[in-house]
Amino acid sequence: MIATFIRSVVLYIIVLIVMRVMGKREIGQMQPFELAIAIMIADLASIPMTDIGIPIAYGIIPILGLLIMHLLISVINLKSRKMRELICGEPTILIYQGKIDEQKLKKERFTINELQEKLRSSNVMDLGDVEYAILETSGDITVIQKPNKRNVTPEDLGIMPEYEGISYNLVIDGKIIEENLKAIGKNKEWLKTQVNKFQIQPEEALIVTINGKGNIFCQKKEFGIEKKIKNQENTSL
Repeated sequence: MIATFIRSVVLYIIVLIVMRVMGKREIGQMQPFELAIAIMIADLASIPMTDIGIPIAYGIIPILGLLIMHLLISVINLKSRKMRELICGEPTILIYQGKIDEQKLKKERFTINELQEKLRSSNVMDLGDVEYAILETSGDITVIQKPNKRNVTPEDLGIMPEYEGISYNLVIDGKIIEENLKAIGKNKEWLKTQVNKFQIQPEEALIVTINGKGNIFCQKKEFGIEKKIKNQENTSL
């Protein structure tokens, strides 16, 4: 029992490391070869995890082999356009200039209902609003609406918005994130001064963030529900 537990932990750590090395794609954004490797890794890890009679190396070595294959294919994809098209395929235009391409739908084995479902997931409810719909190699569909149906942008109105930048987490669950303070050129004393404006200390904050305009968001940590109920019960007694 203990041996199975230890093997499971070891294999889990190995698979986690391998998946991190493979990259940060979401499952729905994986290329076919990446999805195939992910499935095979899961299969290889499960066998030595449950069968103690099989040496754990019989699971680790093939998994590392698949990782090497993934890195090799990734390099090939970067270097050769033809190999990239062969391995990953090419995007397919399903709707061109507002007209559905029936031949492309049949080739990709895509039904009209599936196309409509994908469009709805992109917040497009009417096929008549679509200028182009492109089936990407990952299986996602990129939708370009007709000019008169697109959302209005500040550029359309001749407006130049202010620079917003990105937000930084400065405190999470009472813990100060020092690398983010350094990134914005501030220190703990400055943070303490800012948080004190909310009448709390940094250690008492659930979260503190700062956006590109310098605006601070701060929320104090609260007691858990159970503690609140317990405190109320003690008060009533």
